[in-house]
Amino acid sequence: MPSSLTVLVRPSTGADEHPALAGIWRSAVLATHAFLTREDVDHYEARILDSYLPRHDVQVAVDPDDRPLGFIGLDGHHIDMLFVHDDARGRGVGRALLAWAAERHPVLTLDVNEQNPSARGFYAAQGFEETGRSPVDGQGRPFPLVHMRRAAA
Repeated sequence: MPSSLTVLVRPSTGADEHPALAGIWRSAVLATHAFLTREDVDHYEARILDSYLPRHDVQVAVDPDDRPLGFIGLDGHHIDMLFVHDDARGRGVGRALLAWAAERHPVLTLDVNEQNPSARGFYAAQGFEETGRSPVDGQGRPFPLVHMRRAAA
């Protein structure tokens, strides 16, 4: 297993940082979303840049040199997105982002692609429990979602 990283969580610097965050998103998705076609990835990446990043409270996990490693986007207590660059996966970045969110929201919810077993396993290992399922994603596309919730520790 790769060694863990020193991770700091800070607010996104805004639109100037969005291309780097979209690069993290793309790296994570290409590594974990084998069920998506290249066209699907391109479609969602455009949505990340024009809709999701500008409209969410985005926190960025960075190394001590302020290089972005991953990010989390919240809508209240709901995690709308949590992505870690493929090079940093399994090194504590996702746990650091979840810890940041849990400090602010004792109960967290999220939706995860049913076809992404590594993410489902990660969230289950972090104490999330499945609460339901949707046959399509938030845009009505045929990618089932599993709804998950983690209660306060």
